[in-house]
Amino acid sequence: MRKQIAAANWKMNLTLQQANALMDELLATPHQLKDSQEAVFGVPFPYLINIKNKLAGKKNVFVAAQNCYDKKAGAFTGEVSAEMLKSIDVDYVILGHSERREYFNESHAMLAEKVNLCLTNGLKPIFCCGEPLAIRDAATQNAFVENQLKESLFHLSAQQLTGFVIAYEPIWAIGTGKTASNEQAQQMHAHIRSVMAKQYGTAVAESISILYGGSVKANNAKEIFAQPDVDGGLVGGASLVAADFAVIINSLK
Repeated sequence: MRKQIAAANWKMNLTLQQANALMDELLATPHQLKDSQEAVFGVPFPYLINIKNKLAGKKNVFVAAQNCYDKKAGAFTGEVSAEMLKSIDVDYVILGHSERREYFNESHAMLAEKVNLCLTNGLKPIFCCGEPLAIRDAATQNAFVENQLKESLFHLSAQQLTGFVIAYEPIWAIGTGKTASNEQAQQMHAHIRSVMAKQYGTAVAESISILYGGSVKANNAKEIFAQPDVDGGLVGGASLVAADFAVIINSLK
């Protein structure tokens, strides 16, 4: 069975003291992870080592950086390289989040380089894709998301994509007042899997964990995760509440 993953994205939130308190509270909150399940914590850069230490010895629990730079090293003040993240034993890196694409103009080519650097350094990308409202309204979302995958991932080998993690974000359903139904989530996840199957074969596509990133909450996670092609969630706001994220972890298949 492919991995079922509850991934927290804390974004640019919390002081160090608040981050420590949140993690301590979560670790004290009843939740359990089966062998096929993982909890991943995407925390701000300054807290990575600290949270990594808190999770030491915990089974199936990992830390993620929220980004990395698309160059190996050099005069890029303020950036963080994949090699730096590897040196502190980071496990995952979130790449191509809709906020990075929108606010920082990250291109398909840039994301392809980031994926390459992560894989070279033994880091696991959580590759984000998804369409904005105008694309959904035009009913061209399938082609839009397929192009995102093609431009940033199709240079990789089948071996590199076996066990890969993709996160689908319906950008049009986040903070717009519109809601993505469970059926819409399943339809896009199935489409993503079919795109990967067409390029790399069914076995590779079936090994890929596809997470849903459209406002997953404690009260809807179980229904969303029950969809056959939804393998967990990339969770924003609800991951900042220990009790809620514990419920989300317990909602994994």
